[in-house]
Formats: sequence, structure tokens, C-alpha cells
Amino acid sequence: MTTHDTTSTWVRAYAPAPAAPIRLVCLPHAGGSASFWLPVAKALSPQVDVVAIQYPGRQDRRHEPCIDNLPELALRIHEVLGQLDDRPTALLGHSMGATVAFELAQLMETDRPAAHVFVSGRRAPSATRHETVHQRDDDGLLAEVRALAGTDSRLLQDEEIMRMALPSVRNDYRAAETYEWKQGEPLSCPVTALIGDADPKAHIPEVEAWARHTTGSFAMEVLPGGHFFLLDHSARVLDVIRTALAQS
Repeated sequence: MTTHDTTSTWVRAYAPAPAAPIRLVCLPHAGGSASFWLPVAKALSPQVDVVAIQYPGRQDRRHEPCIDNLPELALRIHEVLGQLDDRPTALLGHSMGATVAFELAQLMETDRPAAHVFVSGRRAPSATRHETVHQRDDDGLLAEVRALAGTDSRLLQDEEIMRMALPSVRNDYRAAETYEWKQGEPLSCPVTALIGDADPKAHIPEVEAWARHTTGSFAMEVLPGGHFFLLDHSARVLDVIRTALAQS
């Protein structure tokens, strides 16, 4: 554990719910930050204690080196979460964050298995693709971000801000695109996959393959939209999460 691995550095609680019976740890997408999950925290509190992870290399952690290895990133997060109380803990990750959630859940199997894992906008670890977006020049990388429309439209129009964010975006794309699944024991917890029916980054058969990665129950929710479908269907996404956590 490094000197940067403290809960206050990694873990953000936007709507603390210390009396909630379950915790939901949220993992951002490539180039994303903890604040992406602020609406989820506010919507689920006080029934669920939602915390979001702030990766190094962005916002208030922009002076720290990024981590371009997803298993290493998951290991660092696992060490930090070990400093929290031992309430049942579920995981929610979008896009790259879904893969981080999977790696984190594998680590949790050795001590306190996840209560539930929600994977959004991401193909299963066993469904591989050859992708090289991280090797594009800056303009090409910006074009990819704009095409997926996951960043606030006002920020997308601010060229200076977007170019300042490029190092973390490129790092995360590299981490996601060079990730290699190491076959091992499946998870024991329930897994719920959320997907947009027109998502270019995760086709439905690739998302259905998540069922192979758990011995627990598997459910899939298909909603209209592209890669960031959850922004347009937040009410339904929250209902799915609430229902699943109540059962957990």
C-alpha cells in the first residue's frame, strides 16, 4: 500500500448513509471520475451507503500517476476498502469500471465476497476484442470521446478542458484495451448486466457472456441507447439496483 492509499484519497461519499445495511461501491468509466456517480449516491441514500472511487490522475488527484493496469488498480482499491467497516458491499461499474468491478470482486472472494456486482456498458471479460483507440493521436482520441457522448456536453465544447483530460483518458483506454482476462474460478455472487441496445462498445451476446463468470444468479437489463444509456434511463437503472440490493 502506498502513501496515497487512504480512504479519503480514494473513496468519496456524496450522500453518506452510515446506518444503511449495505454499501455500494461505484467504479467510473475510462476518463471518468468519482463525481459521475453523485446522482446515484443522492438517489439511493439513506437506504444504501453509496461511495464512489476516485482513480489517480484526475481532478484533485491529477498530479498522481495514472494506473494503466486494471488488476493493479483493483488491488489498490481492495486494500483501501479493507479499511472500511465490514458491511455487505456491492459493486457497480460502468464500461472500464465494470472490468475493475469484476477484478475487485475476484479479490473480495478471498475475504468477504461481494453482495452483488452490477456491470454496465461492458462486455464480459471472456469476450475479447482487439481495440487500439489508445494509440490514436489526440484528435482521434477526442473524436472517440465525443462519439460516445459520455462527458457533459459543455465540457466537450471546451477544447482546453478536454485536452487537459487527455492523459487520463488515454491511460484508461490503454488499461481497458490491453486488459487480459486470466481464467480462474467464477464469482459466487449475483451479477446484473446493464446494456444499451445500440452500444458500439458492448454488443448483447458479449454482455450475455457475463453469465459464465459467476455461479450466482445472472440477470441482464437491455435499455434503449448507446454507450451511456444509463444517463437517459437513470430511473430504470436505479430501480434495478434497488430491487437487486433489497434481495441481497
